[in-house]
Amino acid sequence: MNSWQHKNNNLKSNCMKVTINDVAKLAGVSMKTVSRVINKEPSVRKKTYDVVMEAVNELNYQPNLAARNLAGTSSFTVGLVYDNPNAYYVIDMQNGVLSRCKDEGYELVIHPCNYADDNMEQDIKTMIKRSRLAGLVLTPPLSEQSSITNMLDELNIHYVRVLSGRPTDEDQDTCIYVNDYKAAYEITSHLLTLGHKNIGFICGDKEHKSTSERLEGYKAALEDHNSQANSDFIYDGKYSFESGVEGAKALLADNNKLAITAILGGNDEMAAGALFASRLMGIQIPEQLSITGFENSPFSRQTWPKLTTAHQENDVISQHAARLLFTKTRGARNQDKEIITTFTPSIVVRDSSGPKL
Repeated sequence: MNSWQHKNNNLKSNCMKVTINDVAKLAGVSMKTVSRVINKEPSVRKKTYDVVMEAVNELNYQPNLAARNLAGTSSFTVGLVYDNPNAYYVIDMQNGVLSRCKDEGYELVIHPCNYADDNMEQDIKTMIKRSRLAGLVLTPPLSEQSSITNMLDELNIHYVRVLSGRPTDEDQDTCIYVNDYKAAYEITSHLLTLGHKNIGFICGDKEHKSTSERLEGYKAALEDHNSQANSDFIYDGKYSFESGVEGAKALLADNNKLAITAILGGNDEMAAGALFASRLMGIQIPEQLSITGFENSPFSRQTWPKLTTAHQENDVISQHAARLLFTKTRGARNQDKEIITTFTPSIVVRDSSGPKL
């Protein structure tokens, strides 16, 4: 039996809870070194890091995060702030951030907000102070408000924003971009290549930048295919199933005049609502009307026919947002691959879109 196994057996025979001192003894290092490894300090040599983590895993040592937060000025808690009616989007974002928190030894505070609440900024400020946060991941539309980022700058709180848009030189170290413009351009081009000229668009909430980005991508694709956008084909809605129903009814009510043969929903919920309304009107999908969504949420796979859509990897996007945040808060050990800061949703073609007959 080697010395490592002997020490390990002695520790396992002790019924007391494993402590940081036990890890230090097994690894043959100081408690300070163990603390530096657990806290993900980047200055620790890889060989030392590996030895300590082997001891941590052997003993199944679980750091007390509450005690770590109270022990000094460093916090080991981050927050995810959102205001989004789409439960699938929220769950994916939460899961992505949580997976990184687990790897980095952080806890996560999930904080829903009401964008329309006059006290929203004070609510976020109170949450930050109460939870002693090391940093925040902000999702749209909160991430798009300069008043919020200005407040965080004043509080000296690290943050990363998930934004709809195309990357610029400004704030690239604090942003994860989703190129909704290009994805909307491509999905509109898909419909145009199928022979559709009169394509309706059901917009999402105006306060979300994704709405304007997707609308501009739609318009650009029409223009590049020698077809001008018609304001009668555009419906101002909300990111909800009900809004999709209302939008389709409005666009198709006088369809002898508009002759719309395809509809692009601002997200999958809206597209599913549009499909539902079309079916109630006796319209066959896709023989008489093609419908596409956006995001590739479960809504796109629960309809019949299943929706053509743009696949948006929200869990992966939020993982990279969390990784970027940890490089700012604690210099986390990111040794796997470079952090991706720009994502473009990819087209998924299903049975809800077909050629114009």
